[in-house]
Amino acid sequence: MSFSEIPPPPEEKPGNDAPVITATPPGPQSRSWMTRASVAAAPMGPTRAKRPGSKITSLWTPGTVVYSTAKGSNVVDVDGNRYVDLAAGFGAQLLGHNHPSIARVIELQTSRLLQALGDVHPSEAKIALTLRLAELFPTAGAKVILAQSGAEAVSAAMKTAALATGKPGIVAFEGAYHGLSYGPLAACGLRSSYREPFSAQLNPHIEWTPWPTATDGDEALERVRLALSSPNVGAILLEPIQGRAGVRLPPDGFLEEVGRMAKASDTLVIADEIWTGLGRSGQMLYSPSAGLVADIVCLGKGLGGGLPISACIGTDAVMAAWQQHEEVVHTSTFAGAPLPCATAIATLDTLKRGGLVERSRDVGQRWLERLRRATQSLDSVEVRGAGLMLGIELGGRARGTPSAKGAVTLQRELLERGYIVSSGGGQRETLVLTPPLTIAEELLESFAGALEESLRAIGA
Repeated sequence: MSFSEIPPPPEEKPGNDAPVITATPPGPQSRSWMTRASVAAAPMGPTRAKRPGSKITSLWTPGTVVYSTAKGSNVVDVDGNRYVDLAAGFGAQLLGHNHPSIARVIELQTSRLLQALGDVHPSEAKIALTLRLAELFPTAGAKVILAQSGAEAVSAAMKTAALATGKPGIVAFEGAYHGLSYGPLAACGLRSSYREPFSAQLNPHIEWTPWPTATDGDEALERVRLALSSPNVGAILLEPIQGRAGVRLPPDGFLEEVGRMAKASDTLVIADEIWTGLGRSGQMLYSPSAGLVADIVCLGKGLGGGLPISACIGTDAVMAAWQQHEEVVHTSTFAGAPLPCATAIATLDTLKRGGLVERSRDVGQRWLERLRRATQSLDSVEVRGAGLMLGIELGGRARGTPSAKGAVTLQRELLERGYIVSSGGGQRETLVLTPPLTIAEELLESFAGALEESLRAIGA
């Protein structure tokens, strides 16, 4: 199998079917499976009630179903309900579930090689992928570190910045989410409850600044300028669009000015494009389209076509900092394993061959306008986004007080109509929509009608 460009598989009908609900979700089989999950799964999150007569805390909630199978933009749960998936694994199923190109490459690579020996004896798939990823970087000569998760990629970026600058400090934004492993956790501004139990073990050199709104961009820039003046700061870490915070876009010109200020203060810029990259935002990388050329870019989520792989990509000059007098490395046993490297190459090929980045931009813009028309009579709802990465905020940050947990209520209402979505924002006030880039526009149109009905049902 050549890794220059993996040939497409025979055409298959994608899963782009309308919802079919035969058992009100969560159905009896989903509830049964979640009861079994309660026996062994660690009970993370807010305190949950124990089942009557049992010492086991139940993980079942009214908004939980258990997946059984999936194809394209459709998910079928263990009760046989068919849903339209507008969450796509928190955006990770970029090409949809079980895409034929990915399935074919998994079959071919599995018969060839599942594991190599890291950088001691790497696989051809790993080398081929690093070459492809370096080409995505805005400037020539980029170097790549492969990892398994978005959080690991951000950890690699933070380490790279510390080596390159000799400074431990990071400028981070309120509302930011970069993963929950120990490096990124220190810069997690989404919810303080994620950080506080572990604060004594985290990097204390974090300079917090507010994420701008449409009306306070100048003030936010002034706060960034102040934070960059700290002598400990070596890098600024940002999402070009804040994802889990509720798809919060910066004002025009904000990212470009942040880049200018960082360069003036000899501070590196780390762009976390794990969610926005690879076409999700309608751009292969969102930051350059907004005028920001970062020193380091992180990719993940959809990169592996459903398998776990991520990347930290940086300029040649910055990445050269890894060559120290003593051995300093960032790696793990399965980082750059052949199978996800092969599916990542297939993902990049499919995005290019299918024009999916451009499709995301164009289809996403039409969908954004359609959802705004569907909610225009509701002053309490704000719709925003880029590409196929949209947020619907209840309460409307620009129009009033956000509705705490309002998106969770709406999420459950939509589930009963056959649409899987996720929620975001510090108070879970925003519905987050990240469908596969291959989704049929008819399904997006039908969702608009379901959204109108659901908003009326919850009294929004």
